[in-house]
Amino acid sequence: MRKKYDASFKLEVARMVVDQGLSVAQVVQSMQVGESALRRWIEQYRAEQMGQPGIGNPLTAEQQRIRQLESENRQLRSDNDLLKKASAFFARELK
Repeated sequence: MRKKYDASFKLEVARMVVDQGLSVAQVVQSMQVGESALRRWIEQYRAEQMGQPGIGNPLTAEQQRIRQLESENRQLRSDNDLLKKASAFFARELK
């Protein structure tokens, strides 16, 4: 059965390798996580540090907020387009 880790744990573990300079093997052994999972978290963390969205769920609070705002922006644009179409329809009906 797969273990589920929260974003703060993933971020902390990835920072141990990237920022503190510990080896992947050391962190895998001390934190009891899978090596492939840790490498994915490191890749995600590095992508987020370069301002890219990365793959999978965001680790940092900034990336989580950016994804939330982007989703909200898409929804608002969709709503706006719908309202434009509705107003054009009703404007034609009034003529």
